[in-house]
Amino acid sequence: MKKLVLPLSLMVPALVFSQVRKKKDTMKTATIEEVVFQKKVTGRTNDLTTVKISAKDAQNVASISGGIEGIIKTLPSVNSNTELSSQYMVRGGNYDENLIYINDIEIYRPFLIRNSQQEGLSIINPDMVSTVNFSAGGFEPRYGDKMSSALNIYYREPEKFELSGEGSLIGGRLTTGFAAGKDKDDNRKFTALFSGRYRNTNLVLNTLKEDTDFNPKYMDFQTYLNYHFSPKLTLSFIGYYSNNDYEMIPKTREVDFGSLLQPLKLNVGYIGREDDKYKNMMGTASMNFKPSDKWRFTLDAFAYQNREREYYTINSRYSLETFDPVTGAPVTSYDSGGQIEHARNDLYVKTYGAQFRTRFSPNINTDIELGFKYEKENLKDLTNEWKLVDSAGYSLPHEEFIVPRDAEDLRLMYNIAGKNHIQPTRFSAYAQYSQKFFWGSNKVFVNAGARVAHWSFNNETIFSPRAQFAIKPDWDTDMLFRLSGGVYYQAPFYKEIKDLDGNFNSSIKSQRSIQAILANDYEFYMYDRPFKLTTELYYKKMNDLIPYYMDNVRIRYTGKNNASGYAYGIDTRLFGEFVPGIDSWLSASYARVYENIDDKGNIPRPTDQRFRFAMFYQDYMPAFPQMRVNLTLTYAMGLPTGAPVLTDPYQYQKTLPSYKRVDLGLSYVFIDPKEKKGGYGFWGNFDELTLGVQVFNAFNIRNTVANQWITDANTNFMYPVPVRLTGRFFNVKLEFKIK
Repeated sequence: MKKLVLPLSLMVPALVFSQVRKKKDTMKTATIEEVVFQKKVTGRTNDLTTVKISAKDAQNVASISGGIEGIIKTLPSVNSNTELSSQYMVRGGNYDENLIYINDIEIYRPFLIRNSQQEGLSIINPDMVSTVNFSAGGFEPRYGDKMSSALNIYYREPEKFELSGEGSLIGGRLTTGFAAGKDKDDNRKFTALFSGRYRNTNLVLNTLKEDTDFNPKYMDFQTYLNYHFSPKLTLSFIGYYSNNDYEMIPKTREVDFGSLLQPLKLNVGYIGREDDKYKNMMGTASMNFKPSDKWRFTLDAFAYQNREREYYTINSRYSLETFDPVTGAPVTSYDSGGQIEHARNDLYVKTYGAQFRTRFSPNINTDIELGFKYEKENLKDLTNEWKLVDSAGYSLPHEEFIVPRDAEDLRLMYNIAGKNHIQPTRFSAYAQYSQKFFWGSNKVFVNAGARVAHWSFNNETIFSPRAQFAIKPDWDTDMLFRLSGGVYYQAPFYKEIKDLDGNFNSSIKSQRSIQAILANDYEFYMYDRPFKLTTELYYKKMNDLIPYYMDNVRIRYTGKNNASGYAYGIDTRLFGEFVPGIDSWLSASYARVYENIDDKGNIPRPTDQRFRFAMFYQDYMPAFPQMRVNLTLTYAMGLPTGAPVLTDPYQYQKTLPSYKRVDLGLSYVFIDPKEKKGGYGFWGNFDELTLGVQVFNAFNIRNTVANQWITDANTNFMYPVPVRLTGRFFNVKLEFKIK
């Protein structure tokens, strides 16, 4: 069986010469004909910016962070410079600018996490997913007020009893579901899906090449229940509980960095520990009523609670010196000193409310949608965080020696302390109109509308008009042209309103982004296999920006709307059957994002991506189709680390090394549901059985996630010391399903 190997040079419009001629559409009937742009899937959407991802592909991807986000990161518009985090950046935005929905209910992530090692499990359970819809910008009005992307996940209903599980060296999961009762049309009346997960990444973190005791424990439980009173009326419930504990006792660390002409070595000894806890709970009850094919009503009641505790006190002593690259012997000592990092941070977030949505479809090609949402928020924040840096006997920052100093004066590098409690309300509403029609013999789609929102904390009302237009010309070449955009806001919440002193700023405003996206989808056949090439050009004009520092994966905002900026880029993705019957894709993008703080001039934002290439590839052995492989490859130019916290970003600009990584998954399918033909004794109980080996970071590339800044007291020069990511790790995984 031939396999297809496509070079990057094929990811250009020259692919038009490989397409197969298709028959023209005709309108010879007087009845209303449905204008079809793409295949129908579960989780209906009129959003033409949406990329639909197979839930099966998301389960197969080899990723430490796991699941849906692992495969999202292979898309061209998405960037991430750490494999330990499920968070991602989209088109120059940061981690906080992305919307996440499960069954159209907005989901929140933990807020205090500052290190990717602490993050734990994503709230999205891949084993419960039926449909994945992702938009990298220009999304429709029914999605909320964020500036970058929208990810909407729909959970599935089991059709009969099922039991599935997974066990590996870093954790496991167990999922069960069933369907009971039948109505007069032989449809199941009640369905239930339960899933529990556990993960401990201690073995992976041991590849960091530092003497540290890790004990990260992450667990969660989710349930999805549906009761169908009739084909027209359904009551559903989603429940979620997670408990993440992160314990870390550092001992020693040794880092070689610098250049060939000036190799440097940092030796650090530690005393102290870190103990963080994150507990999240969510519950959503939904009533869906569909009295006819034209009308659909949905009422959701939801509640979310998040308790986070970040406690650490770590005392470190360090020495910074040059060394002989051959013998490793020290040559010159630049500096020695120490620092104390201390935090006692507590956060309580509770959000509850209700939303009502309705859709009226007068015919098969027209939708009118309305929605209203009310939220009550309760935020309690206790912050006590400081850092003392002592170098050569002086606490930093320190004055020049000519300034008289008090012998007992203690100067902290920073001190963030605050006690905040607010209980604001948030209202939002949207309306949108969608229409498919023929313009001559060309297919046309229009989706336009707006949303409005008001937050009582800052007494701000925002208005966000959005529109999408697409045309599918009546050509032999199968192409779709899309134009989308509008005004998108980043509605402030806990992180944006908190300034660098630890206080909430009630005068903060929403950040605003005016977006325009021009896109082309080109579908063709090559070697009798389907392919799709998508190219997108975008531009964002942003104002009222809140500058921020990137502290590993935590975003620290300054709490002031004192910046403006812009972003632009091009994304391209080649999707198709590189191997017959299996989807794979190549992604490439070039993106820039700049900001201007207090009119000092444009500088790259900490999320300035530049060039990025990614690949998700699946294959099997023709002679042994049970042997399967999936590979994810990522190359991304290094991000600007920005400035150390509380320093001038115009003074400190340093770019991280490029991020390069290959993850490989090898598996043998003992039982395949597509090929199962009868009983196998005890093994006949299994619908699926797979044993696999995953190789994370196959080439053992030591990537850098951030810089630790070390100050030389003699010169006041700050050295960026790289914070490395994980090395190569072999994981064994067993998966099964019983139906």
